[in-house]
Parts: sequence; C-alpha cells; structure tokens
Amino acid sequence: MLKALADPMRLRLLSHLAAQGCDSVCSCDFTEELGISQPTVSHHMKKLVDAGLITREQRGKWAHYSVVPEAFAEIRVLLDLR
Repeated sequence: MLKALADPMRLRLLSHLAAQGCDSVCSCDFTEELGISQPTVSHHMKKLVDAGLITREQRGKWAHYSVVPEAFAEIRVLLDLR
C-alpha cells in the first residue's frame, strides 16, 4: 500500500477521489479536473486498485472508482505503531 502511495500522481488522484466523500468518481472526471491523459489515469488507478486502496466498477465504457476506507484504517494503525 505504501509503495502505491509513494507516487505523487497517485496521491493527486487519490486526493481528488477522497474529496468526493463516499461518491464514486468516473475516470473521465480525473482527466478533466487534473489535466492528465486517460492512459495515465488508468495506469495509476490500476496500481491503487491492486494495492487495495480503491475499488473499480465498470459502467459502460467508463470506470468508476471509490475509496476503500478499511485500507486507510490499516495504514493509520501501521503509522501509529511506535
């Protein structure tokens, strides 16, 4: 999980996604809001999905992404260990 979060672009994508709260976000929104290409979005979102930080749901030709709150609870516990 931490390796997936180490990339600045992934942090930008995740921040944009998390700002939407519990709503899923269409991959087309990332290209418009962040000014990046669809292949770049797909590449980085796949890494976040594989790490278990977000989920992906296909709706027609567009993918919709949501945050996995439990994954961030795990990271929080890991970071709180001293």
